[in-house]
Amino acid sequence: MTQLNFTLDVEKIKGEVMQSSLNDVVKSSVVLILNEYMEMERDQYMNDSSHDRNPYRHDYRNGYYERNMILNVGKVKLKVPRTRSGEFSTKVFEKYKRCDQAFLLSMLEMVVNGVSTRKVTKVVEQLCGEKISKSMVSDLTKKLDPIVKEWAERPLNTQYYRYIFVDAMYIKVREYHRVVSKAVYIALGVNAKDKREIIGFQVSDAESKTNWSEFFDTLTARGLQSPKLVISDAHQGLKVAISEKFLGTSWQRCTVHFLRNILQSMPKKNTKEARTHLKEVFKASNSKISRALKDEFIEKYGGEKKFEKVVETLENGYEDAVQFYAEPEETYRHIRTTNVLERINSEVRRREAVIRIFPNKKSAYRLIGAVLMEYDKNIDPGGRKYIYRVN
Repeated sequence: MTQLNFTLDVEKIKGEVMQSSLNDVVKSSVVLILNEYMEMERDQYMNDSSHDRNPYRHDYRNGYYERNMILNVGKVKLKVPRTRSGEFSTKVFEKYKRCDQAFLLSMLEMVVNGVSTRKVTKVVEQLCGEKISKSMVSDLTKKLDPIVKEWAERPLNTQYYRYIFVDAMYIKVREYHRVVSKAVYIALGVNAKDKREIIGFQVSDAESKTNWSEFFDTLTARGLQSPKLVISDAHQGLKVAISEKFLGTSWQRCTVHFLRNILQSMPKKNTKEARTHLKEVFKASNSKISRALKDEFIEKYGGEKKFEKVVETLENGYEDAVQFYAEPEETYRHIRTTNVLERINSEVRRREAVIRIFPNKKSAYRLIGAVLMEYDKNIDPGGRKYIYRVN
């Protein structure tokens, strides 16, 4: 490749240094360098210098036109050389095109990280010295669509997922001039290497048996096999969908949700000992101790009327809440609750709180998908595992 050598007008740069702020100096220096580089490109194309007399010239210089370029130092205005034939073309914009792309990606990253569209426009104005429209930022986020779609629809038949956590959260979406609530389904899997993956998500109109079934159908269509255990809360429609769609799979009721349901029926006064006893039932080191603690609780409090609803709830839901004891001991604390999903929901909520109300369902899918992609990428990096098994 031909190398272009050129000299800079140092005195002009000195003048800029004496009269401008640091950022302006950097911009002016970049402008000088790039303008002179393009001038040398045109000289090389013409195969002569300006004002040379050459009867065999193949083209003629034809002045300049101005063009803006966005760089990491902000927006600069360049004088682009041209020729009469129009055949000359500088390589500068092609080489620095990735700078424009990096700038746009930075804007996009701000949006994904929960910075509002209004704030993004202000940041860009400070960097570039001029405003951009909110619609430009909105249009930019649409570039996420194919990326999110590819990630959300990736095959699931390359790994076996022993455990799957599922949960729903609710968001606000504008629809037909009204603000309505939508359910966001999220599924997290623990694969055969004991690493976590967000294996699917869906924005639905409501949390129901039908919608949960459809969500599970999309997962199996991508190659998901029935796991050993599905961990969730006790939403009735979700329970039925799990039993129908994952044959041979056990259901683990989240012990945190279950305890919360039991304690809601317990009197608040003079029940500290009973509350502590109940918590120990699900923290026991094995199923034998857990069952003994449960029986002891029923025997101790079963005769008291104020504990009647508590004991009934415990007896009816106990078996579903202790399915984790059938798995290896080192997995107990990881698979008895949906706390791992609650942390993901909190991250989505933190970003979503900036928007408050999504303009439509598609934009909700786009942004939540981008957030989940980012979270998934860093959830268990390198050699880190969610569960370390004892050999």
